Amino acid sequence: MSDTLLLLEALIARPSITPDDAGCQALIGDRLRAVGFDCTSLPFGPDGARVSNLWAVRKGTAAGPLLAFAGHTDVVPTGPLAQWRSDPFVPTHRDGRLHGRGAADMKASLAAMVVATERFVAARPHHAGAIAFLLTSDEEGPSVDGTVKVVDWLQQQGLRLDACIVGEPTSVDRLGDTVKNGRRGSLSGRLTVKGIQGHVAYPQLARNPLHQLAPALAELVAIDWDRGNAHFPPTTFQVSNVHAGTGAGNVIPGEAVVDFNFRFSTESTADGLKARVTDLLQRHGLEFDIAWTLSGQPFLTTPGSLSRALVASIEQATGVQAELSTTGGTSDGRFIARLCDQVVEFGPLNDSIHKVDEHVRVADLEPLTAVYQGVLERLLA
Repeated sequence: MSDTLLLLEALIARPSITPDDAGCQALIGDRLRAVGFDCTSLPFGPDGARVSNLWAVRKGTAAGPLLAFAGHTDVVPTGPLAQWRSDPFVPTHRDGRLHGRGAADMKASLAAMVVATERFVAARPHHAGAIAFLLTSDEEGPSVDGTVKVVDWLQQQGLRLDACIVGEPTSVDRLGDTVKNGRRGSLSGRLTVKGIQGHVAYPQLARNPLHQLAPALAELVAIDWDRGNAHFPPTTFQVSNVHAGTGAGNVIPGEAVVDFNFRFSTESTADGLKARVTDLLQRHGLEFDIAWTLSGQPFLTTPGSLSRALVASIEQATGVQAELSTTGGTSDGRFIARLCDQVVEFGPLNDSIHKVDEHVRVADLEPLTAVYQGVLERLLA
């Protein structure tokens, strides 16, 4: 078995359900220290619920860029264990796939990054620039004591990154077909429309917030918020939950609560979207409150040295010509972009992530390792 596969199995065997790192970063840190990395543990968060973070760096002997590998050691909960064909924390091989929670998201990438770095350092111990790892156990959770706090700490140290690869599973049909060079912003809102509760037989004595909300909501759903651009699809608006009523069939509700989300391109801003929603609701005469949550601003890495090195490495290792994309959800790249002008995401197939029987193709592990090593060769040799 390959070194990458062995390390991946060891990581899957650690039940690192967010925010518990379960020893993954200690294992990775030991491997990195053995090849000359200085490792700094950066726990953040309240006592009893500390998030594990690791910053590790190896400096070369000549001038060059600081290239970071970034990722998360935490995984989402397993869901019903009875639905899994094997224990999610016992790495299990079936039909050329390695099954286990976190196999694709994103312990395969972490294992490949570590092994690629070990091989590169062994071949080029006097490489240029510097190699770093930025790891957290708070990506699948609220993301408040993880990468965002490490980025704050790095900024306090006066450090910037020249290039960063986040190991998110980006491939769709074949390993290497998709590289993320940006992400849309995410803006959520909880809208509370206030009415007057009453008996359904006497609507003149009440005010039904659902009836008032419906025309406004229909208009919100129909709006073209923007047309996107060459790098981003148009901004989308989606309702995720609607709550109203007491549970009784003869009571007009006193309020209605709607959860919604914008995934927005660089053609829109969070403040602009907030203002448009507020103006529309006021025009409909609603009595309302909105609680806003901005999970991340959009970011974009225009084609440059990092994306060129990554695309060339993918083609050499897999024969696939990668496409640059900004689709999908948010990632910790949105935080790293604050101190790094070149942030891209690349990893294995994402068809099983967060699902029962999550898996990664064993045959993809060595090519994935070769891709990461190829980037190191192109940028730091």
